[in-house]
Amino acid sequence: MVRVSWAVALAAAAACWGGETIGEIERADPRFDELVPRDSKIEKLVTGFSWAEGPVWMQGEGGGFLVFSDVPNNVVFKYKPGDAKVTEFLRPSGYTGAQKRGGETGSNGLTVDQKGRLLLCQHGDRRVSRLEADGKLTPLATNFEGKRFNSPNDLAVHSSGEVYFTDPPYGLEKQMNDPTKEIPFQGVYRIKKSGEVALLEKDITRPNGIAFSPDEKTLYVCNSDPTIPVVYAFDVQSDGSVANKRVFFNSMKWVLEGRKGLPDGLKVDSKGNVFTTGPGGVFVLTPKGEYLGRIDTKVATANCNWGENGSVLYMTADKSLCKIKTNTTGARFQEDLFGKVFKVD
Repeated sequence: MVRVSWAVALAAAAACWGGETIGEIERADPRFDELVPRDSKIEKLVTGFSWAEGPVWMQGEGGGFLVFSDVPNNVVFKYKPGDAKVTEFLRPSGYTGAQKRGGETGSNGLTVDQKGRLLLCQHGDRRVSRLEADGKLTPLATNFEGKRFNSPNDLAVHSSGEVYFTDPPYGLEKQMNDPTKEIPFQGVYRIKKSGEVALLEKDITRPNGIAFSPDEKTLYVCNSDPTIPVVYAFDVQSDGSVANKRVFFNSMKWVLEGRKGLPDGLKVDSKGNVFTTGPGGVFVLTPKGEYLGRIDTKVATANCNWGENGSVLYMTADKSLCKIKTNTTGARFQEDLFGKVFKVD
């Protein structure tokens, strides 16, 4: 049984109030100011996690709240704006087995489906699952052609209801050299409405963050490989498959400068601009892949997502949860994305 805790205070040793301004903002193009106001600051909200990941906003409970993963500690935490502490939302989050094991066992990427239910990439259990109202987890995808996934990492929901996800080896104890690795490649997959899992791409070395453009004609996938630190773009076909793989953005320049982090998680705003983590924080790119500027937290930044009214960008930055105010709105906050705003019953 998975335990969902809505009001268990996290011990002070696990996370404490940040309440400070950190990092810096690099403005490389005047268009950046249209997206991130000049007076915006990076605020550290809470800190003390092992590796924070997968932030997603959930509507409900007096206006909503953010949930995010602490991958090594096998927990999803809940943060409500204005609170000085986080609380446990789900434990265990990614590994529900009884046998002790090492590696990054917890959940990683999180999102919500059309009914507001939480979907999780579970590293330890090597599957994509859905959290039900009674606290039980329903597996949505556990294998491809009879072989267990490596460790599903991030996911995005299409308006059709189909789920697209990536499967690098980061949740395996020995990653590429783990003896339990069953699939010889690192894939990008799609869970069809029938439940069948289809392989979309197998030639990305470390597929990680994944997101759709607002019109869902383009699928973006981050590659968290220091030798190929790029964001790929694909054309989404009418049957749900993808084609025309191409490099959308290459962050090698910042890797060579020694900046912390790699292309990891990414999200898209309502105008199609891409906010992707990379070496040096969160990169802001136009729909054509033009570099506008960088929200530099000064630490390896795993992922980002919008919350509150849709214009506040939350960032999971190494051991901390941060946020910054923007002048734009996350694509998933558009009412016309799924015909309604995501809500939790």
